[in-house]
Amino acid sequence: MNKKESILKAALELLVVNGIHATPMSAIAKAANTGMGTIYNYFPTKEILINAIYIDIKQKEKALLLSPISKETIKEEFKHYYIVVINFFLKNPVYFQFLEQLNSSPIISEESKREGYKAIEPVITLLKKGQKEGVIKDIDIEELLQFLGGAIFSNLRWLFHTTNLKTISTSNQLKLVWDALKL
Repeated sequence: MNKKESILKAALELLVVNGIHATPMSAIAKAANTGMGTIYNYFPTKEILINAIYIDIKQKEKALLLSPISKETIKEEFKHYYIVVINFFLKNPVYFQFLEQLNSSPIISEESKREGYKAIEPVITLLKKGQKEGVIKDIDIEELLQFLGGAIFSNLRWLFHTTNLKTISTSNQLKLVWDALKL
């Protein structure tokens, strides 16, 4: 892991645990085992560092969503995307915690949000294709994305905070979301 990656990882972990205001750059430098000058060479401000973490997470998410799939139906393709996203965050809970804390924060710049939006382009394409084929409700794509994001984050919150995982079924949650989207 290079210095920049070490800084991103250390900052991510500290920000999730301590919050933005209780995480000084000096603590990040110490956790990354580097000097303050090195951090400021890569990230002149904490806001730039936070935006870099956001973009890094979104790029990893995008890489997963761009993986080739050979699904025959819109429903199967949607199911694939939903499960991939849920599993991505279950395997990386610190990413979920970071996004939950900061996704709507003014610290995340419009430029970073635009870059992050690219992560969900395959889902947008799928939704538009589903609408064109008369499989998915003809509702504004932005509204559909808000609904999906809310459903996914709600499902993840439940998964991370329940003590009885036997009662949770991702397939049931997926069915509920699909039933809400389909015509």
